[in-house]
This record gives sequence, C-alpha cells and structure tokens, in this order.
Amino acid sequence: MESSGDLVPFPLLMPCNYRACTIPYRFPSNNPTKPTPTELSWIHVFRNSIPSFRKRAESDDTVPDALSRAVKFAHRYTEILEDLKKDPKSHGGPPDGILLCRLREQVLRELGFRDIFKKVKDEENAKAISLFEDVVHLNDAIEDEAKRMENLVKGIFAGNLFDLGSAQLAELFSRDGISFLASCQNLVPRPWVIDDLDTFITKWSRESWKKAVIFVDNSGADIILGILPFTRELLRHGTQVILAANDLPSINDVTYPELVEIISKLKDEQGKLVGVDTSNLLVANSGNDLPVIDLTGISQELAYLASDADLVILEGMGRGIETNLYAQFRCDSLKIGMVKHPEVVEFLGGRLYDCVFKYNEVLE
Repeated sequence: MESSGDLVPFPLLMPCNYRACTIPYRFPSNNPTKPTPTELSWIHVFRNSIPSFRKRAESDDTVPDALSRAVKFAHRYTEILEDLKKDPKSHGGPPDGILLCRLREQVLRELGFRDIFKKVKDEENAKAISLFEDVVHLNDAIEDEAKRMENLVKGIFAGNLFDLGSAQLAELFSRDGISFLASCQNLVPRPWVIDDLDTFITKWSRESWKKAVIFVDNSGADIILGILPFTRELLRHGTQVILAANDLPSINDVTYPELVEIISKLKDEQGKLVGVDTSNLLVANSGNDLPVIDLTGISQELAYLASDADLVILEGMGRGIETNLYAQFRCDSLKIGMVKHPEVVEFLGGRLYDCVFKYNEVLE
C-alpha cells in the first residue's frame, strides 16, 4: 500500500507518557542553555558517522557534482552538531535520536542526495536473495519447534548486523563484509541483556497470534535472511503478517518499494515462499523516513491495517531499542535488536553486540 495523507498515531500504542526516546537525554532540572553529558555523547556518535556518510555520498553517481556536494554535507552537518553543542535549543532542539537523524537527512536531501546507500543495498539484497532458500531449509530441518524458533530469532540478530548507521559496523562492512552464517554462530551467548525468548516461545507453543505487525529495519541479510524466514514461520502458523517499511530511504533501511520488489523475487510461480502460502502477507508503507520511529506519526494505511493486530514487533536498534524499548501497546509486543553503540551498552548494562529480546504479553 502506498502512503498518502497526514500521519496519524499508531492505533495500538498506549499514549500515556509515550516519547520516542528510550535513553533520557535530559531532565527538567537540567540547564536549558547547556547540553547534558548524554546529549554531548550522542552528538559525538553522529559526528563519528559523518565520514562514512560522506564516502557513500561521494560515490552516488545519480547526483551531479557528488564529490563537492558530499563535502558540503559533511561541513554543514558538522556545523549543525557544533551549534547544538553550544546551544541545545538551536535547530529545533534539545537534541535526541529523532532530531539528530532528521537533521542529517534534511542536509542530505537539500543537497540532492536521495539514497546514498542504494548501490550497497542492491548488492546486499541480491546476495541475500541467493541464500534465502538455503537459510529456510536449514531452519525447516530443525524438528523441535522451540529450537527452530530460537534459530529463527538468532537469524534476525545475525541479519541485523548489516547496519551502516553504526560507524564501527560501516567500517567493518566496507573492509571485510559480513557473513550471515558466521554471524549466526558468533552471536553473544544467552542470556542476552534483555532475554524474554523462553517466555515468547512458550506463548508461541500455546497459541498463534491472529495478526502481527512487524516494523522492519535494514536491507540485505536483515530483512531477507532474518525477518522473512521468521515471517514465513508465522504464516505457517496461520498468522496474518503486515511488514511495515519506510516510505523514504534512510541509511541502508529497506523501503516500501524495495520490500515489494524483494518479496516478488522470492515468491515462486504459485506465489509461495518456499512452499508457504503468502496470501496472508501484506507489505505496508509506514510513512516513516528515518532509521528511528516516532509511533505518534505513521501512515493512515498502516493504522487501518494494524488496528486489529494482536502482536506488534519493532525490529532493529533504532526502532526497537533507541526509540521504543519501553513503548506500551494494547496487545502483545516484541522489541528485538542488536546493541551496536557503546552508549546503548552503557545504558542497558550489557555487552557490545549484545541482543535485546523484550516480550510483553497483554493479559486479557
């Protein structure tokens, strides 16, 4: 479904005290004219990402004078971050993850850059599509249902490593690439920093959800080898699944048009995903244009489709951890993502590349 019209609140969100920011950047007692230590820390995170964004922008052959415009992007966004360090109220502040992402996207778009990660997304999608059936068959071969679900969840974490918004991972990816199967084997051991997987599997074994909404994250291995095998398992259990993808490009996040194309390539002539019927699979435009999400503003189409869902899943560090870890819903919810910033590690008390699997069941 295409996105159109004004954005609306996500209908299953409990609005009480909701703010799309998990880590408190500041408190009412903080001096409004001075940045807090947390604000300075996150400004530093976004400052560190500028070289990798500049490099991607320089190689965008869809933009005339990409080299000089990329230099302007780096200079202008650096200036904005320096302004926020001097005056947190500048540029619509005080800053948080939503604002820092939005300002970066605004500078890129003003300079004519629409999708600087398009080339790497296409390459990674093609690689992951070629591996999809093998990954599905490996999962299907696990007869024990609980172990199969655990393996599928580990696949989501392994796929979520393909995140070019993390400066460290962007450098690792450009140097060595990232192997999906090796990532599955090298996940930090359980228990994870937040680990409700056993509770989730127990619920899964008792009954199926009628309809699940999954806010998806990155292109490549994340969506194709992580989320789609998990989605296929939900479909096998009779759950209708809505995959909600970004309206506009941001970092290497998969967009709505890209996800429609990916699924069409993975389906066989009968419209099945490796033997599983997809008539209960819908792709929706979330109306979002950032790697994080404020659930008070989603597309009307998604709001309509999701209104009677009984499971909400937010996947990825930006959506599931940094902006919505403590968001409350009127139905069961799952926040799942890998911790890739030391600042999030410090807040949660885990390890770098630790995993978050936060399941909340709503008891009727």
